[in-house]
Amino acid sequence: MPPLLSAQLGWPASPWQDSAAGGAGGPVFGARVQESPTRNLPGAVPADMWEGALLARSIAETILNGFDKHFRIFREISRKAREYFVSCNWAAGREATRERISLYDMRVQEAIEELQTRFDIAELDPALWQEIKLQYMGLLYEHRQPELAETFYNSVFCRMYDRQYFNNRHIFVRPGLSTAYLEGDRPVYRSYYPTRNGWRRTLEEILTSADVGLPFENIRRDVRNIVHLLRHHPGLPIGALRQHFQLQVLTPVFYRNKAAYIVGRAVNGPERFPFIIPLLNNEHGAVYVDALVLDTDDVANLFSFARAYFMVECVVPATLVGFLLSILPSKSAADLYTSIGFHKQGKAEFYRDFLHHLGHSTDQLIVAPGIKGMVMSVFTLPSYPYVFKVIRDRFRPPKEITRDEVMAKYQIVKQHDRVGRMADTWEFSYAAFPLERFSAELLEELQQEAPSVIDIEGDQVIIRHLYIERRLVPLNLYLESASDEETVHALQEYGDAIQQMAAAGIFPGDLLFKNFGVTRHGRVIFYDYDEIVPMEEISFRHIPPPRFPEDEMASEPWYSVGPNDVFPEEFRTFLFSKPDQRRVFSLLHPGLLDADYWKGLQETIRRGGFPDVFPYAQEKRFPRSHKEKPS
Repeated sequence: MPPLLSAQLGWPASPWQDSAAGGAGGPVFGARVQESPTRNLPGAVPADMWEGALLARSIAETILNGFDKHFRIFREISRKAREYFVSCNWAAGREATRERISLYDMRVQEAIEELQTRFDIAELDPALWQEIKLQYMGLLYEHRQPELAETFYNSVFCRMYDRQYFNNRHIFVRPGLSTAYLEGDRPVYRSYYPTRNGWRRTLEEILTSADVGLPFENIRRDVRNIVHLLRHHPGLPIGALRQHFQLQVLTPVFYRNKAAYIVGRAVNGPERFPFIIPLLNNEHGAVYVDALVLDTDDVANLFSFARAYFMVECVVPATLVGFLLSILPSKSAADLYTSIGFHKQGKAEFYRDFLHHLGHSTDQLIVAPGIKGMVMSVFTLPSYPYVFKVIRDRFRPPKEITRDEVMAKYQIVKQHDRVGRMADTWEFSYAAFPLERFSAELLEELQQEAPSVIDIEGDQVIIRHLYIERRLVPLNLYLESASDEETVHALQEYGDAIQQMAAAGIFPGDLLFKNFGVTRHGRVIFYDYDEIVPMEEISFRHIPPPRFPEDEMASEPWYSVGPNDVFPEEFRTFLFSKPDQRRVFSLLHPGLLDADYWKGLQETIRRGGFPDVFPYAQEKRFPRSHKEKPS
């Protein structure tokens, strides 16, 4: 391995060793370029070495400039969420969310094109890129988003060069700098002391400090509702507050769909309790508090992988994620970076965590339990809560769809409002897995079903393209062992999922139980997207009455059926093999079995209507009338 230029030039080092550079006694991060090439140098430096160092510095600056441009535009779009909330411009808010997702790839491609135009680096020079990485770390010394900038660097490098160079010498497999105790221009959260200033005064200050751009409809009523719930909520230590009890509230406001969210935590000695205050626009120039979300499961549901990304304007994402991790112990950094719109950083965090888990586990990757799909081969690592989905080379009948169409539908879901009912995915290319961790059954299936995307190189299995999702219990398997109460709840959730997806403009296509999963909180999520269709393209029809008695006995229908025709009356027969489940579903969701109900949803969508889908139960919403009392 050739020595690195920064070490040869004797540039000053940070006191912390660079664990990411690899090897004991390796170079250190935090190097700074001297003002003069001869200042403080131990001896003469060859001209070609100096030119190489300047080239590395210029390349590093070009990549960082590309990231800074991306982050600046990302913040500008996120900042507009407040404007959309104030003006009730829900359509513009959704479009901004979609636009923001595509920003990253555009900026990466721009950076690559600039590198290729300005520098002759088509072929990889390992020594040069090791120096570029060190120079890049030096540039990040006072940066506010170092972890995001490292991931951007990785994306640029990995799109330019072969995966054999994807190691910690050239990219940031491990983080190069710590994000601990990073600060922006203002603290990421403020502390409030209700035992010192009184609960009502403190809550009013929290609400008005959020500054969502509108006055409150009735702030005294909203505070009264909150105080009433705090006093009567089981499990809250209101009567046993420690001396320095405080409410810590994030300064940035979280926006999504039609709501703004104040996010905080109550600190009572060593205990921390999350709370979220949703604010809604009454569409008449004022806002009101819709609920107080306190239960841990409800808070986690707000940050679910099945929901659209939040729009939140922040300078130091790492501090925001750190705060959220303290109140969402069931979530990972990958989950939370993704939930606030940094889905590429979520991928990076996932990848690092998965590598770490592989190094500390011994179980094998296996075919995922459940009915095998006709489009995807799905596998999982039992000790890790995710599934890996690979598109088959050939689809089993009656599927008539192409690989490109499948990928396009997954991208639609990525950019769509998932209303808490469609699982988000991370998409990976050329992912390497240890060969020894594959079960024989799984390896055989992948080689038979998807040989075009599977390569075995030495002791690794290379998968050229795959999707990764949170692992859920397939609904069909869940119902096999569910109690009567659990069955009713699952069927209620199943119908709610279909209805909410439809209201958001997506018809699932294949409604079979096997395409839905159950979360650990009992929520039903859809995860099979190869047959999704925009609601506007579906023709919902009633089954025409038979012309003759013989029609009902015929093997073929007596009426014409178009490619996008759907007959909701048939759901009873085709979706439910058990009479009890059919009966329960018919009682819970009669509208879903009626073509007129579906046509009504379509008409709402055509008029530009946006559904009110609340990420918490209806019974937890506060009353707004003076005559109503909190329950």
